[in-house]
Amino acid sequence: MQIITRFGLAALLGTAIAGTVAAQASENGSGKSSTGATVTGSSDTTTKATQKVSLYRPLEIAHIRPADKRGVNVFEPPKDDVVPFTGFALSFGGAFNQEFQGLDHSNSANPVLVSGVNQNQLITVGHGFNNAVANLNINAQLAPGIRVAMTSYLSARHHQESWVKDGYLLVDDSPIDNPLLKSIMKVTTLRVGHFEVNYGDAHFRRTDNGNGMYNPFVGNYILDDFTTEIGAEAYLRSNGVIAMLGATGGEVHGQVTNPTGRSMSVLGKLGFDESLDNIRVRLTGSFYANNKAASNTLFTGDRGGSMYYDVLENSASTETANAWSGQVRPGFSNKVNAEVINPFIKIGGAEFFGNFETATGGAFSEPKLRTLHQNVYEGLYRFGDNDFYLGGRYITLTGQLIPKNSTDYSVNRYQVGGGWFVTPNVLAKLEWVNQKYNDFPLTDIRSGGQFKGFMVSGVVGF
Repeated sequence: MQIITRFGLAALLGTAIAGTVAAQASENGSGKSSTGATVTGSSDTTTKATQKVSLYRPLEIAHIRPADKRGVNVFEPPKDDVVPFTGFALSFGGAFNQEFQGLDHSNSANPVLVSGVNQNQLITVGHGFNNAVANLNINAQLAPGIRVAMTSYLSARHHQESWVKDGYLLVDDSPIDNPLLKSIMKVTTLRVGHFEVNYGDAHFRRTDNGNGMYNPFVGNYILDDFTTEIGAEAYLRSNGVIAMLGATGGEVHGQVTNPTGRSMSVLGKLGFDESLDNIRVRLTGSFYANNKAASNTLFTGDRGGSMYYDVLENSASTETANAWSGQVRPGFSNKVNAEVINPFIKIGGAEFFGNFETATGGAFSEPKLRTLHQNVYEGLYRFGDNDFYLGGRYITLTGQLIPKNSTDYSVNRYQVGGGWFVTPNVLAKLEWVNQKYNDFPLTDIRSGGQFKGFMVSGVVGF
């Protein structure tokens, strides 16, 4: 049952925005803000007075990545406690994503007839709006350095009903007033619950359903590293060095049945993140290992769906059932071991982000494991107080992409585009994308496949 319709969703989040603005105005009295720009407004006596207001929403919660422009190029939630604890605090936020799609697709696959219907006949697509999607974010500060978070997909391409993405406890301070524990927690962070696993850095720059604020482009990677699992992660952060080790149940769902068919996943990250004047350098290496799962979803965990609708899908395609158009889902459902290196370099307004990954896995029914390699090169230039940016991204994915098939195939894509932060909470993006499928079997719908064209995206995050 669809819990919240898209029209109801717009009304709900619109009310939330209005409530937030009203609450801030009430708290600030005359409209004075600690950060702000100036605007001219009318008083009850019709006289105009200059009032200071901020376009940024005040942070009510510590150790949190802001959902607006301030969250760009933030990776793990910050360790620094920039919001003083004054008691229990509850914060609501949201994110919209609305697109206009102008893509065309083609292939050269041989016909495959099933009941007289060609399964390799591409669905006819035109230019138009895709359905809007949205997230609801709830955070609560329970104690100094102790936060609980929950994210829900109120509407998504794949799950058009309300769907809870994650919920976890983040601990950056000791709840016990003990000098030794306090000292340990100065460099330690614990995350416990059901959360987006911290494998690699690319998941910090992807579009997460309604939240497209951190992704400088519209689409995510061809091989999309994203899943939520139940477990814990422990972090050590000091003087720019970051180390993380985690263990999870290995699947998106918690299960106690079939214990011999399941094992835990282990993941880790090691690297550094240093800034000097206008230069920032970050380099991390991550691994994820699961040797036995009933249904592992490291590369199939996105419950929102692709930003590219119906490309390279056949004539029976539907928005919900074929939600991951343009992605390669390798079928590593029962075993997966993956490693990735992520460099990030920012010099003034110029930045480079890379993703160099190798993944090996497969299903129990396959005679041997398969290996994939994905390389991503992304360059941007931000200007105008970082309100504008232009850039490009190139992705190559090679390896044994088809289950039970040891032949190597490849997919490559380039994306060029830019964005404009109209306000810190509103981002407009334009992208040109061209993706090609190389050397696929003639009986595969992707044989000779290509989609290309433009995407326009409007994002709101608060």
